[in-house]
Amino acid sequence: MRRHTNVTYGGIPPQPGAHGTTAPPGSAWWSDAMSDPWRNPYTPAAVVLPAEPATDGDPEPVTDPDAPRDRVWRPVVLLSLVSALLAGVVGGALGATFVLRGTGGYSASPGGFPAPSAAVRPPESLAGVAERVSPSVVTVRIGGPQGGIGSGFVVSQDGYLITNHHVVEGAAGNAMSVVFADGSATPATLVGQDPESDLAVLRVDRDGLVPVELGDSDSVAVGDPLLAFGSPLALSGTVTQGIVSALDRPIQSDQSGQVRYYAAIQTDAAVNQGNSGGPLVDAAGRVVGVNAVIKSVAGNQEMAGNIGIAFAIPINQAKRVSQEIIATGKARRTVIGAEVGNAPNGLTGGVRLGTVQANGPASAAGLLAGDVVTRLDNHPLTDAIDLVALVRKYAPGSVVTVEYRRGSTVRTASVTLAADAQ
Repeated sequence: MRRHTNVTYGGIPPQPGAHGTTAPPGSAWWSDAMSDPWRNPYTPAAVVLPAEPATDGDPEPVTDPDAPRDRVWRPVVLLSLVSALLAGVVGGALGATFVLRGTGGYSASPGGFPAPSAAVRPPESLAGVAERVSPSVVTVRIGGPQGGIGSGFVVSQDGYLITNHHVVEGAAGNAMSVVFADGSATPATLVGQDPESDLAVLRVDRDGLVPVELGDSDSVAVGDPLLAFGSPLALSGTVTQGIVSALDRPIQSDQSGQVRYYAAIQTDAAVNQGNSGGPLVDAAGRVVGVNAVIKSVAGNQEMAGNIGIAFAIPINQAKRVSQEIIATGKARRTVIGAEVGNAPNGLTGGVRLGTVQANGPASAAGLLAGDVVTRLDNHPLTDAIDLVALVRKYAPGSVVTVEYRRGSTVRTASVTLAADAQ
């Protein structure tokens, strides 16, 4: 016969008094245990609701959704709006007062409308640079109002100005004057000129001149911002903006039978006829070049116009030449002491030396006729114009490194450039 055993798995064991079990006699604790779930877990749970109050038959109140609501909030909102409007009026008045104090106020225009005072630009901005340089830039007039027009700029307080030779070419016997940014004109005299470098020096007798600041053309880099000043197409006081597009660009210019060579600063600043002789200025307001030549797709010079390719004489060269003109009336021409020509057919690049002058710079450095110069101070040379233009850039006495080929051998030499005997 199998014996049964009661087992509880996590439940609550049976309690005395549950399921009909009677409370022990004389026990007060068990007197209501059968209906107390806290002491008898087997008591059924029940929810007791409070009794509803007696209504004595009165009907349930009804609320009209369309009835007017309490309007106590309206004065509060109205007061807030009035306060906000007053704050805006007071704030605007205070702001206008501060602005007027900070900008120097407004002056009444003839029409009765307030006109702002002149705008002030930071000195380092392009507008600040233009304002600083413009008083030093002049329009050069040859032969009166109907004569030739070019540009120039003041380089000293005692009246010296720089311009291009081709601007004043043929000026002998004609009246020459310069017009300043304020519109005043002053007679000018020609101190000297150098057709080879296309530079000329003028002088005026005038007080209060403001000379430009000369920069270092050897320190500019491709991509540097530039401003070109001058009187293109007789539009005086014109300023255009661009960048340095290239450096040491060899240029051969032939004007009126005079051949000139430039190792120029190339720029995309708009330069046109009349800009010649004007300054090319860096972002700090320092002159780094003299505007001289433009490239054009026009068939003749009269139709030439800006296409974003212009060339300026480096200011280091212009400064040296102008100082020599002021001191001696003429400028020296830098030479290497050899005739030059293009490399023979079959050779890639380089400039072939022809006759080498005895005791000249090339001869003293050991160069011989027939040598092919491929580089000058690390500038690659492709034809004779490159070598002549780069040599003209340096002052007599400068030492340059020359790389050349002699047969199949590549060699280098240090050449001390000299001034032409003429």
